[in-house]
Amino acid sequence: MTIKLKDGERLDDLQRNGYQIIQNPSKFCFGMDAVLLSGFAKVKPGERALDLGTGTGIIPILLRGKTSGRDFTGLEIQEESADMARRSVELNALSDSVSIVQGDIKEVASIFGAASFDVVTCNPPYMTGSHGIVNPELPKAIARHEILCSFEDVAREAAKVLRPGGRFYLVHRPFRLAEIITTLVKYKLEPKRMQLVYPYVDKEPNMVLLEACRGGRSRMTVEKPLIVYKEPGVYMDEIYDIYGY
Repeated sequence: MTIKLKDGERLDDLQRNGYQIIQNPSKFCFGMDAVLLSGFAKVKPGERALDLGTGTGIIPILLRGKTSGRDFTGLEIQEESADMARRSVELNALSDSVSIVQGDIKEVASIFGAASFDVVTCNPPYMTGSHGIVNPELPKAIARHEILCSFEDVAREAAKVLRPGGRFYLVHRPFRLAEIITTLVKYKLEPKRMQLVYPYVDKEPNMVLLEACRGGRSRMTVEKPLIVYKEPGVYMDEIYDIYGY
């Protein structure tokens, strides 16, 4: 299928099932964190998955290529990003199993209904208003800083739309880990699995991947560290596997 690109847009190859994605570098492009989350999340046969703040649809599209889920939905508040995500879904002929909805994370339960998904994923804004320099370009600022929603909004709404026993997968920054776990437990999303991501074996972790279960018992497995680079410009084998190279 041929999809017309708008000014500033480009097509990127996802190295998975021949999929491509439409992005605009002046707005926001997906990063490694989204790809790692798509490799960490598990969607079982017949399950329904929702991605909160989907941006240009990278996580639903990758999960569709990597898992056996029944259907995948991406929720995005920014009209331009949602439009690119919809056109990427059409471009990859995935309209029968992937859908993009424009809406606010804070209204997820009213949009989709309670207990309507088996899996929720999210690559949320990492920075609060007091962290870092806010990007003056609003689309990038919204993606990186808690301008339109807080992590508490994300956890609260994820808990509402997950069925009992459903799973919530997220990627975040380790410096907020204590706050994240406390917030998850507050909304009865019990952390069950955690993996720290290190850029190099001798560096501090710069990402954390988490799986939580709605209504689960208190017990968490910490998986072996995920190291990204062997040396500058050369990924570890596990990273190549996740990307699909």
